[in-house]
Amino acid sequence: MNRLTCPLRKAVPADAPALAALHYTVWQTTYEGLAPAEAAARLDVAHRLRAWEAALADPARGAWLVEGDQGLAGLVAIGPAGEDAAYAAQPGPVGEIKHLYVAPGARRQGLGQRLLETALDALAAQGCATGALGVVRQNYAARLFYADTGGREVADFTDPGPLWRSLMVLVAWDLSGRR
Repeated sequence: MNRLTCPLRKAVPADAPALAALHYTVWQTTYEGLAPAEAAARLDVAHRLRAWEAALADPARGAWLVEGDQGLAGLVAIGPAGEDAAYAAQPGPVGEIKHLYVAPGARRQGLGQRLLETALDALAAQGCATGALGVVRQNYAARLFYADTGGREVADFTDPGPLWRSLMVLVAWDLSGRR
């Protein structure tokens, strides 16, 4: 089955290992050379697995995935907005896209767009006026993708860590037309 036509499905707790593995792989390749070596070493698959197990058990969060020919092709996760003032300054209520990752071999096939649309629709269905996410300032490919999908860069902030104080750009989408 072509990755473009693979159905999205809601993630369940049993998906945590596959989500953690994809999260780890994409994060490592995306932030190699940007993230401090300590952060890259400590944010291993076991760390990601614990985080995904907690996220999938949290009723305030949601996650969707796409399985392709070679396994997990992409994922998106949403939840309550971060606590940074940049989120609070947006027209509310605000929901956050916590993660959006597409496997390297599944990119440039429309999958990221489908995952993003799923997340924005879910946030709108929850009554959010704005969907937002923080992206590392130096992640130019993601920033271009978000701009191409209608996201507006609305603020800068620093993610406090605990392992990497990264400079972030807040990207926001108006969800009023999705209700």
